[in-house]
Amino acid sequence: MKFQVLDIIPHLKNPVTGEIVSTADRLNQVVETAKRAEELGFDSFSVGERHAGEFVSSSPTTVLAAIAAVTNRIRLQTGVTVLSVLDPVRVAEDYATIDQLSRGRLELVIGKGNEVLQYPLFGLSLDEQWDLLAEKYALLRTLWREESVTWSGRFRPALTEPTTTTPRPFAGSPRIWHGSATTLTSAALAAKWGDPLFTANAIQPRENYKVLIDHYREEYERYGHDPRHQYLGSGSGAGGVFIADTTQEAIRQYGPVYEGLTASRNVPGNNSPFRDIQHAVAEGPALVGSPEQVIDKILSYHSLYNHDLQSISLPTTLPFEQQLEILERFALEVIPAVRASAPTTLWEAGDPFAGRPEFAGATEPDAAAAVTADHAFNRTDNAHVFAH
Repeated sequence: MKFQVLDIIPHLKNPVTGEIVSTADRLNQVVETAKRAEELGFDSFSVGERHAGEFVSSSPTTVLAAIAAVTNRIRLQTGVTVLSVLDPVRVAEDYATIDQLSRGRLELVIGKGNEVLQYPLFGLSLDEQWDLLAEKYALLRTLWREESVTWSGRFRPALTEPTTTTPRPFAGSPRIWHGSATTLTSAALAAKWGDPLFTANAIQPRENYKVLIDHYREEYERYGHDPRHQYLGSGSGAGGVFIADTTQEAIRQYGPVYEGLTASRNVPGNNSPFRDIQHAVAEGPALVGSPEQVIDKILSYHSLYNHDLQSISLPTTLPFEQQLEILERFALEVIPAVRASAPTTLWEAGDPFAGRPEFAGATEPDAAAAVTADHAFNRTDNAHVFAH
């Protein structure tokens, strides 16, 4: 298994102490965490995007550019790029710039977002969020894969003159994942294109996310895509990760913070059923406990999801030094055991995108084209199956 650190950059008071860092300090913590994650051997670092609520992640491109400047090997991802409210031309330009700055380390994760207030902010209708996502993704995909593009659709002015966005990506189109949290629609969109899926696995019981994952796998197979490229990422709960010597000690230390944050969140239809720390540890996705407890929980989810990439989020209302201690314990005491028990080909020899960054030799000049060719070959090779 591979490992990602995700920060959607919430900017909240610690519910126990009432303390909160400045906006500047909070943003710089993200960059420092990414640097430390690279040093500790994490595979990727992801920055979220929110345009409403208690977050300071409205400009993930800026934050990722800062991270690109101080790292060399860790892959850069988003969690998620809220493509439904953005202009695909601008997304193509901005993220290709980050891809160039990082020399091929970018992989985008797109979605319609988890904040309904974003749509009126951008003058868009929430009722059209899924149509917006589907159309804008089709255009973004084309802009990164082709030059001299002409295009027309419902939601933005047509590209009547041949358009080539610049800069071009570092080595062919970056890989694009699809974030999935609540409905079958994102899972189906990922499957339609033969792209990887990233399940939020954030606040609901695991069975809810399993329904979306199963739908993705069924649709992926129905479209006839090459199963070698059917990668799955998984989140680890809105409560974040907290490690102590024993699970009871983790519950004692972190329980008041977790329960305070959970109690303060009141978004009808988007609240966690795991209101107390004991329930969250026993049945929820939060990774809270001893190293052994956390290992067992990740592997229990892997037995259900068979995911390739595990995402974790730090408890960002705690003192920053404590967050880095948790990150280090996770890297040293959890990751080796999970890697040994759950191997994957993601970013390994069987994955065309493994060689895309410069640090890996950029051996595959156009990994996206290679995956598309694999999908086409798989459909041709199994035409007798898909004919029925």
